[in-house]
Amino acid sequence: MTQRTPPTNTVVIYHSGYGHTERMAKAIAEGADAVLVAIDADGNIDDKAWDTLAEADAILFGSPTYMGGPSWQFKKFADTSSKPWFEGQWQNKIFGGFTNSASVNGDKLNTLEYFVLLAGQHGGIWVSMDIKPANVKASRRDDLNRMGSYIGPMAQTPADASPQEMSPGDLETARCYGARVVMIAGQFKAGKYSSH
Repeated sequence: MTQRTPPTNTVVIYHSGYGHTERMAKAIAEGADAVLVAIDADGNIDDKAWDTLAEADAILFGSPTYMGGPSWQFKKFADTSSKPWFEGQWQNKIFGGFTNSASVNGDKLNTLEYFVLLAGQHGGIWVSMDIKPANVKASRRDDLNRMGSYIGPMAQTPADASPQEMSPGDLETARCYGARVVMIAGQFKAGKYSSH
């Protein structure tokens, strides 16, 4: 008998300063068939969004990398998540994350590591990337995982480039990662509901 994977409820919670991280969030959401929740310019989300996060099987964090870490708006959201932390609402959920910056390095790794720690604080389970880096001489700007990240997708967009000018490879990396997160979340959920 074939075991059916139960539907997976996935949420992408993100802050975007100039639209680049939003475009990445949409690519992630496309891959994961996820609900998008935007953190506003004051670092807030409404009560309905908090309920959506509480009901999620998987949560993906997204923020631009500013000054070597997530935006203050994302950090405000993270600090406010102490209430669901206290109530254990996000324990054993599946987590992932993504970021964008103008520089090739831009200290994006620090932002992703912050997301991993936030997921860990909540008792969550982090999903890594499974796309090998594009790191040979023949590699191009639009190749998958050209940033060589394993924790989660990184995008690089020049400071004077619009969201429409983002690397298609970065966006496809994000979409593939969203699909991976929802696949892992589905496997985890099926395991919880399987009868042995």
